[in-house]
Amino acid sequence: MYSSNLIGFILAVFSGAFIGSSFIIKKKGLQRAGLNGTPASVGGYGYLLQPLWWIGMITMIVGEIANFVAYIYAPAVLVTPLGALSIIVSAVLAHFMLGEKLQKMGMLGCLLCIVGSTEIVLHAPQERALNSVLEIWLLAVQPAFLLYTASAIAVAFFLILYCAPRYGQTNIFIYIGICSIIGSLTVMSVKAIGIAIKLTLDGANQFVYFQTWIFTMVAISCIVTNLNYLNMALDTFNTAVVSPIYYALFTSFTILASAIMFKDYSGQSISSIASELCGFITVLSGTTVLHSTRVPDSPANTVQMCTVPCLQKYHGISKATVNLGNRRMKMDRPLI
Repeated sequence: MYSSNLIGFILAVFSGAFIGSSFIIKKKGLQRAGLNGTPASVGGYGYLLQPLWWIGMITMIVGEIANFVAYIYAPAVLVTPLGALSIIVSAVLAHFMLGEKLQKMGMLGCLLCIVGSTEIVLHAPQERALNSVLEIWLLAVQPAFLLYTASAIAVAFFLILYCAPRYGQTNIFIYIGICSIIGSLTVMSVKAIGIAIKLTLDGANQFVYFQTWIFTMVAISCIVTNLNYLNMALDTFNTAVVSPIYYALFTSFTILASAIMFKDYSGQSISSIASELCGFITVLSGTTVLHSTRVPDSPANTVQMCTVPCLQKYHGISKATVNLGNRRMKMDRPLI
């Protein structure tokens, strides 16, 4: 079981490195696409012709696959908090590749994430061996987890149907709350599917059971919902604020769901549980410190020189006016 946790840990680290890198690579591709046409922020799709953007997308897919496999070998309470490593990787690469300076407090945040992750790994619980999807199904229909699932769905529907139309544009916790609650159910379903695939490859076909397909449908529904509301949160609020809040809520709900369904902490000592919670709080603190030191782009740096097709298409501005504005921006831009 220790070897399984080690495999899960290595895959989670590998996943964090690839996902963190993909953010930077895709952003470079988006920047190049914005120089040659309509930016993606106003509906442009020129980035689809940028090889660099596709390299970033492939990198992200590889990282997500590694993360998916990590859930097969290690408990969610170990894999999910290690997602903070992608934040470290993206912050460091942004410092060197995008010119987004990593300040001293940001370095402290990275260090806290590493220390907290180490604490979590050292005290992570051992996962029980599961030999069939039917065993996972029995865990999923136990009263405690059914109560959690019903509560999560009820809260999610309340946020979606009542709160989001009224307060979604002003309260950051609405969209992120939906993503986090649904995300915890996503992880449980994905873990069940991963175990089913692993057992099937070992010779015991798990796709003959209808329970496997129920887990699959739940996972697909949750992923679509999660991505939809996460994009809405990112489009409405500052990324530097969204990321730490989403990480904190998503990780907390996932750990809670995993502890209820898989009984991850069963048999662990109080000291081990306390140490892991301290590790999670340390990672959370590091993530918050890291994002709090990031300087948001100013409007001038965000917009910079607008392209002619963009302004003509969306604002009806003449080509001569756009070129005049860009010339003035060149003159007014400070030399760095």
